[in-house]
Amino acid sequence: MAKRLNKQSVKSRLITIGILTLAICLLIFIAGYPDFVERYYSNGLYRAVCFIFHPLFNLFPFSIGDIIYILIIGYLVYAAIKLVRLLIKKQWRTAGIFTLGLIIGIQVFSLCFYLLWGMNYYRPSASERFNLPDSGYTTADLKSITSMLIDSANSCRKRVTSVDLRQDNKTIYNTAVNAVLSLSSSSNNFYTFKPHIKPSLLTPLMNYMGTSGYYNPFTTEAQMDYDLPVFIKPFVACHEMSHQMGFGPEDEANFGGFIAGTQSKDRLLRYSAYYVGVQEFMFALRRQDSLARKELRKNISPEVLNDFKTERQFWLSYEGKLGALSSVFYDDFLKANNQPQGLNTYNQMVRLVMGWYKRKPFVHR
Repeated sequence: MAKRLNKQSVKSRLITIGILTLAICLLIFIAGYPDFVERYYSNGLYRAVCFIFHPLFNLFPFSIGDIIYILIIGYLVYAAIKLVRLLIKKQWRTAGIFTLGLIIGIQVFSLCFYLLWGMNYYRPSASERFNLPDSGYTTADLKSITSMLIDSANSCRKRVTSVDLRQDNKTIYNTAVNAVLSLSSSSNNFYTFKPHIKPSLLTPLMNYMGTSGYYNPFTTEAQMDYDLPVFIKPFVACHEMSHQMGFGPEDEANFGGFIAGTQSKDRLLRYSAYYVGVQEFMFALRRQDSLARKELRKNISPEVLNDFKTERQFWLSYEGKLGALSSVFYDDFLKANNQPQGLNTYNQMVRLVMGWYKRKPFVHR
């Protein structure tokens, strides 16, 4: 009787694995058609997911996604221990059935990831959706926009008061939400439904991983590190909520966060966006013309330079092997999801911002 049940269990699990494999193959096939993904997923199914999930999970002041991840990690540790024990006891059949169950779990996890959010990686690029000019740029273009961003960051930093720098997390989160809502109402390309940002329960771990925030595709929650320097938090909040807008690639989420921040009337948020803009453009300029970068760096105000130092010291205080290891895994994850530049994708926002300013003349802030 036990052998018959085992055979039935193996058969049913193999059939399930076959069905799930076909479903995954179908998604891979659909991913090759960006216009289809845009019309029927990003502007169809994903919006329905947001309509249901955002109001539901916004009810909780803490991150349900964090709790789910903690439970998953706990179960994986348990599963690994159980599998090793079965193998040591040479219970091959039981170990095989258990392994098939794990494979099914991984497949379901993958399908949920792509159906609830991940297909946004395969929609047309932001440059196509926004009809931005050729994203290529010359060194002269890069120097010109970098100089403008430095001027704006310097100007915004002067307006930031000591009161602004003492804002609590709740105030910063609400400001970022309002900025994203304002952007969403101005263009269908920035559409989002009831955006929200939460402090992550995993912040102590995120600090050591060198992670400022993350988006949970299973609950559609945007979470961020609540320990960050105050002038970084507003931009990070907008970046993570840009993922809620359906911006998959990290450069596009950076772009969405930058546009939301620079168009806000809040002093700290505006500065936060320009601060990151200067960082990204100076990094790009260092690779393209290091001498020009040195010259432009002289134009950055002492206050902004001090903020650069503060942020650098913050991350250095948590630097370690865990951060390096997580970077390797995340780099591979990005490459596997239509971002061949891996972690360098974060720095590709320069091309999008360049295209944005070519289409819309730069207004000094």
